[in-house]
Amino acid sequence: MEERNGQKWWKTSVIYQIYPRSFKDSDGDGIGDLNGIIEKLDYLEELGIDAVWLSPVCKSPQDDNGYDISDYQDIDPLFGSLLDMERLIKEAGEHGIKIIMDLVLNHTSDEHRWFQEAKKSRDNPYHDYYVWRDGEEGVLPNDMRACFGGPAWEWVPELSQYYFHQFSVRQPDLNWENEAVRREIYDMIRWWMEKGVGGFRLDVIDQIAKEPDLKITGNGPRLHEFIRELSCETFQKGDIVTVGECWGADTERAKLYSAPDGSEFSMVFQFEHIMLDSVPGREKWDLAPLPFVKLKEVLNKWQCELQGSGWNSLFWDNHDLPRIVSRWGNDKEYRVESAKMLATVLHGMQGTPYIYQGEELGMTNTDYEIGEYRDIETLHMYEERLEAGYSEEEIMRSIHAKGRDNARTPMQWSGGQGAGFTTGTPWIRINDNYREINAETEAADPWSVFHYYKRLIHLRKEYPVFVHGSFRLLLEDDPNIFAYVREWEGVRLLVLCNFFGSEIWCPLKEMWEGKKRLLCNYQEVENEEILRPYEARMILI
Repeated sequence: MEERNGQKWWKTSVIYQIYPRSFKDSDGDGIGDLNGIIEKLDYLEELGIDAVWLSPVCKSPQDDNGYDISDYQDIDPLFGSLLDMERLIKEAGEHGIKIIMDLVLNHTSDEHRWFQEAKKSRDNPYHDYYVWRDGEEGVLPNDMRACFGGPAWEWVPELSQYYFHQFSVRQPDLNWENEAVRREIYDMIRWWMEKGVGGFRLDVIDQIAKEPDLKITGNGPRLHEFIRELSCETFQKGDIVTVGECWGADTERAKLYSAPDGSEFSMVFQFEHIMLDSVPGREKWDLAPLPFVKLKEVLNKWQCELQGSGWNSLFWDNHDLPRIVSRWGNDKEYRVESAKMLATVLHGMQGTPYIYQGEELGMTNTDYEIGEYRDIETLHMYEERLEAGYSEEEIMRSIHAKGRDNARTPMQWSGGQGAGFTTGTPWIRINDNYREINAETEAADPWSVFHYYKRLIHLRKEYPVFVHGSFRLLLEDDPNIFAYVREWEGVRLLVLCNFFGSEIWCPLKEMWEGKKRLLCNYQEVENEEILRPYEARMILI
């Protein structure tokens, strides 16, 4: 259905991200799979979400947990079969849920047929599907570094050439300058659209127009030309949602990515707010306290500048980020309250909210020993920082705070064996707190984080002000409170949140006194003029 109440369906939707490897294992091999997702469609329908974004399930040697695709038109046996995928699309649809696929179009696996052909000779038709430079062994084309560590160039002796890879050495970059590459990609996307997928998330899409000779990776000069052609040839031929992962996006670029005319994507993932607790100009591993007033300033900018001219993706968590309740909440004595507060801040804004699996339960970070981690980025960083002279304690503190495996621990379904995730040995250790934090326990508790998320999702569908309302930040310089007003056709929504763990006086009394309280993350009202630790209120004015 193209529109819902006169607008694009994805504007009133809430999207749930699944990391399939860690969601639900149906066959006891310790790895989540497509049939496991099918088993949990009733749970997802009860939560109230409208679409599921699947991290990659296409065939892959799993060097980077599926973000290294060896066949775009087949399913990796780890997760099932193409028939299982078709069944998931069909049965999810029967639950009112669309399936959004993760497309990795910047690079492939080195096991992809195209790359296997490309290495055979410089004259092979597939050679120019990738980015090559002449040279001699040991003399790199330039000093560019890969995101996962080491040089961005890999020598192929039989060709006397280097290929370019922005990520793992096993993830060679595609050459989007080659029209034949683009045509193959468009054919593949239309093939998936015909199978009934509801949309696509485009991995690191702002890096496809790279110019490595000029050391340009993101936001290359032909980027928007390529994206518009991609959209015209594929996305615009169906009623689907598209979201581009764009680490280098600012608000002006985001207006192009998410323009209302649909010429590029439906919306964009931008990361300005998520990078605030790192040391400026350094890596994400260099930790800094969250500059709270700056966080408000950044989110206010994105809300106001995209109003009417673009569309926001709203998220705290994903498969690459630590758990938000551990990061900016309190995952100990105020875990439930702070998880609800952070959800309130996010879901009250304009845009499409994303829930990452387990976020709706208040799942937390973990603190493995280094030998228990599986993430390639984490392991490379550990080795590089050891060599650079960092202490073991300092490195592990960074990993425990920011490592990607924090988000990749198995979903905690129950307090029983294997957390209800698997009957076998899980591919990565389950968080030790699964007996206290799990879906079974929270479904039975009407005051749980799970039921709070259900209410937030319902409110977005019940009140148009959540979707259409203008945004005005209040108390801009307050060091403790995140407050804003949404307004639409005479209806105003006040969101008032204590972002920290101390009681504070509740301001804006003239706005909230005597008004309808839609939601609060504490059961009992003790003193309306005090905001308790991490207290959140949504008030209809």
